[in-house]
Amino acid sequence: MRVGVLREIKADEYRVALTPAGARELLARGHSVVVQRGAGEGSAFADETYVAAGATIAESADEVFEQATLLLKVKEPLEPEYLRLRPYHVLFTYLHLAPNPVLAEGLIESGASCIAYETVETVPGVLPLLTPMSEVAGRLAPIAGAYFLSRLNGGKGMLLGGVPGVAAARVVVLGAGTAGTNAAQIALGMHARVSLLDIRIERLVEAERYLPGVEALMSNQMVVEDQVRGADLVIGAVLVPGARAPRLVSRELVKAMQPGSVIVDISIDQGGCFETSRMTTHSDPTYVECGVVHYCVGNMPGAVPITSTLALTNVTLPYVLALADKGLAVAARDDPALAKGVNVIEGKVTNSQVAEAIGSPYFPLESLLPFEYA
Repeated sequence: MRVGVLREIKADEYRVALTPAGARELLARGHSVVVQRGAGEGSAFADETYVAAGATIAESADEVFEQATLLLKVKEPLEPEYLRLRPYHVLFTYLHLAPNPVLAEGLIESGASCIAYETVETVPGVLPLLTPMSEVAGRLAPIAGAYFLSRLNGGKGMLLGGVPGVAAARVVVLGAGTAGTNAAQIALGMHARVSLLDIRIERLVEAERYLPGVEALMSNQMVVEDQVRGADLVIGAVLVPGARAPRLVSRELVKAMQPGSVIVDISIDQGGCFETSRMTTHSDPTYVECGVVHYCVGNMPGAVPITSTLALTNVTLPYVLALADKGLAVAARDDPALAKGVNVIEGKVTNSQVAEAIGSPYFPLESLLPFEYA
């Protein structure tokens, strides 16, 4: 198969979807790899390292789209990218379609087969291609929150961990999944007072076992309101695979927070879990609304691209190899987890959560690619 690696064009995005080591693995199996010039530079992979691995370098995105069948990216395609897609393309990347009906429509109109990293699911609730980036974003969130709590950066002027004789900041983490537990872990390590909320008791039991000092609370609207009002930093880390993130915190509740408090919305890729959230960039990461500093960067792991690229490609490469070796139909037949990643094919939406979120008809994948799982 002809595999293409595109340079990311989203603002401040420096990750790359395939390392030179990954290219070498594909070439060893008889596939060809074309990499857009400069695609790996942000992650410290020079074009020469791809050439040394056996890949060819394309001067433009147009060349990659023309030459490749399997297209690899990190972030969701922007308009200049999805308008280039053709029915013979298989796109493998993060898509986050639920809050982005315009992108979804663009993919539907392209006729391409589009597989989302974030909905590949091995067993219920286990998202292997989202997990490493959730770990990175979770660990970055308290660091960003601590930085923007500084008076010089728009916050109330509070040290997250306090000092002897002075209380530490109160951190509330909404969601005890991978991102939330990693955020709680780092906040505890910074000596903050941390509350972790979730609706799943088993996640709270696990959090208390592995995060000594965390206050694990069953989430409901009254608890959310009580905790958010008294928080100095609130981290939103709620995820429903494929669906739009639930809005847990209303504008009125944000208004009730102390001026200069900070919100970090990790869930922003899926629409955000605060009513006041809107996506920001690393170049312009915050805004103040209702007196509260909002940090809603949509590609948080892009701030540490070397770590993020290696962590991401560690888990995506086996799926890339399967797609290249077998083609989409057989690879999906052989691996139900990969089949769950298919969001759009032949102009139809094949993920029920995405279909519901964007108001599109839902077509089970089996009705478009008839197969029985091995």
